[in-house]
Amino acid sequence: QVQLVESGGGLAQPGGSLRLSCVASGFTFSSRDMSWGRQAPGQGFEWVAAISPDSTDTYYAQSVKGRFAISRDNAKNTVYLQMNDLRPEDTAVYYCNRNTYWGQGTQVTVSS
Repeated sequence: QVQLVESGGGLAQPGGSLRLSCVASGFTFSSRDMSWGRQAPGQGFEWVAAISPDSTDTYYAQSVKGRFAISRDNAKNTVYLQMNDLRPEDTAVYYCNRNTYWGQGTQVTVSS
């Protein structure tokens, strides 16, 4: 079955960086778009970034453009989200996504 397992969340200071990873299994990873989304407390879900199977196309929410970078390693069945210049408003649970499948989420907290 499809499994998506995120890791890499934690506490960061404003201006700091974190890199999230999502290891996928149960499907042909190299042929699927992958995405990251986030859910902040009391707020709606937000799509953050997406990447095409061969990494030629990427999408970013305006709120993270220029600060976050999505990438993937098809040999490792892993998609990454490099988050730089973190802000308190980036605090959320971050989820890896493929179509209708979601990971369990990883908490990112940005606070001094």
